[in-house]
Amino acid sequence: MLAAASLLLLVLGSASPASAHAALRATDPEDGTILQRAPRTLTLTYTESVGLLTDSFRVYDPENHRLSTGQADHAPGRADTVRVPLPARMAKGTYVVAWRVVSADSHPVSGALTFSVGERTVTTATAPGAAENGTTTSLYNIARYLAYLAVALVLGAAVFVAYCRPPQRAPLRPLFVVGSAGLFVSTLALLLLRGPYEEGTAPAFTSLGRTLTTRPGELLLLRLALLLLAVVGALVLRRRPVPRPAALTAGATLAVALTLTWSAAEHASAGIQVPLAIASTTLHLLATASWLGGLAALLLTLRAPAVPPRVVTRFSRLALTSVIVLVITGVYQSWRGLGTWQALTDTTYGRVLLAKLVAVGVLLGAAAWSRRWTGRLPKPAEVPVPVPAGGPPLPPESPAPEPALPVRHLRRPVLAEAAVGVVVLVLTTLLTSTLPGRAAEEAATAETGIPAASVTTVPFTVGENGRGKVQITFDPGRVGPNSVQAVVYGANGALAAVPELRITMTLPAQRLGPLDTGITDRGGYWATNSFNLPIPGTWTMKVTVRVSDLDQVTVSREVRVTR
Repeated sequence: MLAAASLLLLVLGSASPASAHAALRATDPEDGTILQRAPRTLTLTYTESVGLLTDSFRVYDPENHRLSTGQADHAPGRADTVRVPLPARMAKGTYVVAWRVVSADSHPVSGALTFSVGERTVTTATAPGAAENGTTTSLYNIARYLAYLAVALVLGAAVFVAYCRPPQRAPLRPLFVVGSAGLFVSTLALLLLRGPYEEGTAPAFTSLGRTLTTRPGELLLLRLALLLLAVVGALVLRRRPVPRPAALTAGATLAVALTLTWSAAEHASAGIQVPLAIASTTLHLLATASWLGGLAALLLTLRAPAVPPRVVTRFSRLALTSVIVLVITGVYQSWRGLGTWQALTDTTYGRVLLAKLVAVGVLLGAAAWSRRWTGRLPKPAEVPVPVPAGGPPLPPESPAPEPALPVRHLRRPVLAEAAVGVVVLVLTTLLTSTLPGRAAEEAATAETGIPAASVTTVPFTVGENGRGKVQITFDPGRVGPNSVQAVVYGANGALAAVPELRITMTLPAQRLGPLDTGITDRGGYWATNSFNLPIPGTWTMKVTVRVSDLDQVTVSREVRVTR
C-alpha cells in the first residue's frame, strides 16, 4: 500500500490535462456580452468532441419567443466545435441560448448562455424547462446500477467456479440465473431509455431508431448479443462437455468482450491515452467482478455445513490478486480523472472518489481479517504409506479425504464484505456518471491558458414572493485586480431589476474584511471594473439584495481565491 500511495503522489504531482464529459470551453459571441450588431452564427467550442441531438440548440428572443435557426452542424474538421446559423434580423435586447449535446464518453451535457444585441434588457426570456427529465434520468440510472451489479454477479460466479472449484455447483445456479436475467433486463432498459435520456425528455421509445445508430446504442446491442451467446454456450456445455482449456479460453474471451461494452462507452473512451484507459477500465471491472461477485458466490457456498479448505484458500488468493489489480488500475484512473490533489475536495468527482476509497478501506480491513483466519486452515492430511519389510513402499488403497472446514465462523465476515462491496459498486457506478475534475478544470481554462472568470450563483428568498438568484462573476477570480459583474434573476428565471445590491468579501482565516466591492447599477446589471482581492484563501462573500423599501436579505457563500 505504501508503494501504491507513493505512485499516487507521483502521478498526481506530474499530471497533464485530459478530458472526459464535454464541458463548454468558449462561445462566439461570448456569454453575457453586448454586441453592436446581431451575429449571423452562434459558435460553441467544447473540451472534447460532441454529438448533436435532434433539438440540441434553442434560441429565445427578449420576448421569450423561440427563433427559427438553421441546422446546427460541426465546424469543418472540428468535432468539438458546433455552429448554429441565426436569423438575419434580430431585435435589440438579451437573448437566451439553451444547449444540450452528447459528449464523447456518451454522457449528455447541457447548459445555457446569454448575449445581447444593442443593449442588455430586463427580459422575460428564459431557458425553458429543466435540463433533463427527472423520471427518465432516475430510471436510466437505476438500470445502470443494476447492470453493474448483475455483471459482477455473473462474472464473479464464473471466475469462482473456474478457479476455486467448489465441490457443489448447484447452490450457485441462482446466482447465474438472477445475474443473467438482471443483466438482460437492465441492458434492454438502457437501450430503450437511451434516446430520452440523451434528449432530456419523458420516457418514450420513438427515438430507438436513432439510438441504434449511435456508439452507445451499438455497444448495448453487442452486450445483449454477448449475453445470449454466453447463455447458449453454457447450455451446450451442460450437454456436451469440452476440454477444460478450451472452455476457459472461450469464457475469458466472452468476459473481456462483455466488459469492453462498458469501458468503450464511459470515461475511458474520451481524453488522453484512450487505448490504455480502456484496457485499465476493463481490468478494473474484471477485478471488481472477481472480488465482489466471488464474495457472493462464496457466501452461497458457505451455506453448506462444511466446505473444503482449498475453496476458501483459493478465493483468498483470488481476492488478493483482484486487490492488486484494483490498486494499480484505480491509481491510473484517479490520476486521469482528477489531475490535482485539490480536485479531491473541490469537485464532486473527487468527493465521491474519497467516499469510495473509505469504503474500499473498510472492505480491505474485513478481507484482511478473513485472510488471517483462512491462513490457519488445516492442510490436507498426508496418508502414511506402509513400508513392508524388505520391500518397496506400497501405494495407498485410496487417497485421503480432504478435511471439511466448519464455516459458521466465516459466514459473518464474508457477509460483511459483501455488504460493503455493494456500497463500493454503487460508488463506482456513480463515478462513471460524474464530471471528472480534469474536465471542470479544462472548462475553466481557455486554449491560451488564461483562467476563466469565477462565477457563483446565490439563490435568495425575501418576503412572501421575493425569490430569485444573483449570478456573480469575478474576472479573473484570482488574487489581484478583478472586475465584478452581478445579474439578478427573478423567480421565473428572467432578468430582474432591484433597487439595491451590495457584495462584500471577508477572509475569516486572516481576519480580513469585510471589503465592499463597490458595485453600481449599470442599467440591468451591477458591476465594478476595479476590486482587489489581496490574499488567496476561502473568502466569505455576503450578498445583500433589497427588493423594496422594506424587504431585503443577506446571503453568504464561500468563494475560493487562488493565486
